[in-house]
Order: sequence, then C-alpha cells, then structure tokens
Amino acid sequence: METIAKIRRRHEVNGESISEIARCFNLSRNTVRKYLNQSDPPRYQRKAQPKPRLGAYEDQLKTWLEQDSQRPKKQRRTARRLFEDLQGAGYVGAYDSVQRFVKHWKQARPALTQAFVPLVFPAGDAAQFDWSHEQVELGGVVQTIKLTHFRLAHSRQPFLVAYFRESLEMVLDAHDRAFTFWGGIPQRMIYDNPRTLVDAVKVGKARRFNRQFLALANHYLFEPVACTPASGWEKGQVENQVGNVR
Repeated sequence: METIAKIRRRHEVNGESISEIARCFNLSRNTVRKYLNQSDPPRYQRKAQPKPRLGAYEDQLKTWLEQDSQRPKKQRRTARRLFEDLQGAGYVGAYDSVQRFVKHWKQARPALTQAFVPLVFPAGDAAQFDWSHEQVELGGVVQTIKLTHFRLAHSRQPFLVAYFRESLEMVLDAHDRAFTFWGGIPQRMIYDNPRTLVDAVKVGKARRFNRQFLALANHYLFEPVACTPASGWEKGQVENQVGNVR
C-alpha cells in the first residue's frame, strides 16, 4: 500500500511519466497503470488463518470432537475443556485458536435430523418398565406411593404394583411379581436409565448396571436394555400407560 501511494503521488503531484515510475520501482508499465487507475488501494485478505501452534494438534482435536459427538450432549466437552486437555498434551498456543477450530468443525458437519422409526415387537420379545409417583388416600390420609409399571410390548398387557419407596429391593420384587403374573419372561426388558438400576451411563447404549440387578437378569435370563437419554419414545408404550392408569 505504501508503494502504491508513492506511485500515485509521483504521477499526480510530481507529474512523472509512467515509464519513469516503472523504471524507478522496477515494475512493468501495466502494473503502474493498474495502480494509477485504482481509486482505492487493493485490500488483501488471508484465505486461511495460520495456526502455527495448533497445527500439530489438529488431528488429536478432531478425534476428540468425533468421540464427543457420539456421547450424550451433557457429557460433551466444551471448547474450554478441550483447550485444557490439549494443554495437558503439550499445546502452548492460545485458547482462541482452539475455539475457532471447534466452531468451524461444528459448522462443517452436516445437520442431523432425528428420525423416528415405528417399533414392532414379536411375541415374547420385550417388555417396558417405568416408575410413577401417585397421590392416594389410605385410611383417610393422602400419601404418595411409588408405582412400578410393566407392559408387554407385543400384547400390550400391563402389570402394576405399588410401594411406599422407590428402591432396588422394590424393583427386584416387582420384577418377580410381574413374571409370575405373566407366566413367563420376555427376552428383553427396556428401561429409562433409573438410578436404582443404572450406576453409570456410557457412550451410546452402553451402561453399567447395578450388580444385584444383573444377578436378577442372569437368574431370569432376560437382557436389560437402556433407552437413549432423553428419548422416552423408545419405551413409549409404558409412558402412555402411566398417564392412562393415572
């Protein structure tokens, strides 16, 4: 920009010819004419922001972002947390570079739209489980009870049993009563990650179930299946049952 200004001053103010200016600045006459015909100086913009410090860590950052995208939203790391993890790996650059990278990575990913597939269950395949809290009058006193809901996914046959507490012992007892009532055991039992049964929610559908509950599942030989967090539609039958029974 400084050179352009000098060229314009020497031609417009000092009256020097294009040839003289071209020889002085070691430029072609066409280049000098181009600069003289410009009403505004050219503006230069970098096509890409240089990342001298982050460059060596981009692959690691992409791997972490891909892994986090498979986790429930609450378990995903923020740009600040990723920056701190990169520092632990030796990164000495600025937080702003990491923040820009995360933003551009998310913008480049195609938008995901939730799809809901109708669920069809063969006979004996699955049953769904849920809790509800209800107000009832017992002996003239209004009390809150904990109601266990079971529902066979194929036949839609329900089973309910009430307790005063929502504890693991009550869950185990309720399963025993439900299987006795049905006269059989479904291959799978579907749950919405209750704390009484699930000790830890991991990536995807992986869960760490309570050991005593797993002993019950091993005894009756059913497979415990946990819903995706915040996806109650995966056990929509028993959720509708809660409202209908109430």
